[in-house]
Amino acid sequence: MKITRRDLQTVEMQMGPMIDMVFLLLVFFMVSARSVKQEADLGLSLPGTVSQEERLDIPDETRIGIQEDGQIVLNEMRVDSPDNRDLPELYQTLFRFKEAAESNKAEALITLDIADKASHQRVVDVMNVCAKVGISGVTFSTDSEEEN
Repeated sequence: MKITRRDLQTVEMQMGPMIDMVFLLLVFFMVSARSVKQEADLGLSLPGTVSQEERLDIPDETRIGIQEDGQIVLNEMRVDSPDNRDLPELYQTLFRFKEAAESNKAEALITLDIADKASHQRVVDVMNVCAKVGISGVTFSTDSEEEN
C-alpha cells in the first residue's frame, strides 16, 4: 500500500484581531493612568513680611491717650474724630504696629493714658479696637507715671 502525503498547508497569522487587541490595551492604560498635577496645584510662596532672626529695637509700647472731649491721641498724634465709635484710623495703625511687633518677635504693648473726666464708653471703644487687632498687652497709666 502506498501512503500518500498530503501537502502541508501554510499557516497564516491574522493581524486584524491582534491590532484590535493592542488598541484596546492602549485605550485601557490611557484611561486608567493618573493625570499629572496642574500648575495651579503646586505650592507657591509669595513675597510677604520677612521674619527677623534677631530682635530689632522698636518702641516697646504705644501710648494711647483719651482726652476729656473723647479725642484719641496715639503717640502725640490725633486719630479719628471724637464722635466716631468705630475708630478706623486707630485700627489701621494698631494693626500695622501688631504686624511689625510680630515680625520682630516682640510683644505689642499698649498703655492707655485716660483723662479723669473721659467717657467710659470711649475707653471701651479703644479696648474693642485693641481686641479686634489681637493686642492683649493693654495696661493703664497712673498719675505717678505722668509726674516722672
